[in-house]
Amino acid sequence: MIGQQIKKLPKHIISSMVGTALAEDIASGDITAQIIPIEQTNNAVILTREDACICGIEWVNEVFMQVNDFSKAVDPIIIDWHVIEGEKVKSNTVLCNLFGNTRQLLTGERCALNFLQTLSGTATSTWKSTQHISNNTTKLLDTRKTIPAMRLAQKYAVACGGGYNHRLGLYDAFLIKENHIAAAGSIQEAIKCAKEIDKQACIEVEVENLDQLEQAIHARADIVMLDNFSFEDMQKAVSYNQGQINPVKIEISGNITIENLKLLSSLDVDFISSGSITKNLQAIDLSMRIF
Repeated sequence: MIGQQIKKLPKHIISSMVGTALAEDIASGDITAQIIPIEQTNNAVILTREDACICGIEWVNEVFMQVNDFSKAVDPIIIDWHVIEGEKVKSNTVLCNLFGNTRQLLTGERCALNFLQTLSGTATSTWKSTQHISNNTTKLLDTRKTIPAMRLAQKYAVACGGGYNHRLGLYDAFLIKENHIAAAGSIQEAIKCAKEIDKQACIEVEVENLDQLEQAIHARADIVMLDNFSFEDMQKAVSYNQGQINPVKIEISGNITIENLKLLSSLDVDFISSGSITKNLQAIDLSMRIF
């Protein structure tokens, strides 16, 4: 359902993601780690070099668990976390302490940090964006503009950062865009067909002008996305919708930036969707230090 939040991912999904990443990195073995005596153990810390909203703890845990299984070591890496998912931290904060076999620590380091810095980057970009929304009713949504094979993880990170999730993929909600409308013949016909296919699924229509908005409302869409409307036309669209007997939920999309979020959310729309929180994210600068 559009506007919900992924609060937790099933363990098998995280396990599969981590397994793929480790296979890509380790392949037949970590040859550099072999310069360290096989029985050596060390302490380590992971810290952040910048302010961040932390996300990805379970991925880090899973990395070191699978590295342990791969190496067939007797003793697992011990991780003591000092933060929780979604916690906002300052630069130079120690996120966790680790202890265990040095080879395992070194082998898992990059993969663990990759997950943690990317998901924390997504959560942080979302968190920073939500600070600019000027009311308590408008939800900031993500989109399908995610890193390939990281869709669910990034949408989970968006929720950690205080955002909400749009449809997960092409399968769980209708989003009727200009090419669908052209191929179906009209907005009314496209919505009619959608209702025949699945009476329960959410139907959203992307419109490019006020005339299309009127058509979508009268055809009983659930959500109408105003795509690249001028601010003046957004105001007209919201006013028109509020005057209807059966108003739809309104979503704003297109050229959403931190700078214009406050103004756009002042329209008191239901949703603002932004692809930038997942595709233009900056990975958080993290570091692991062994001692």
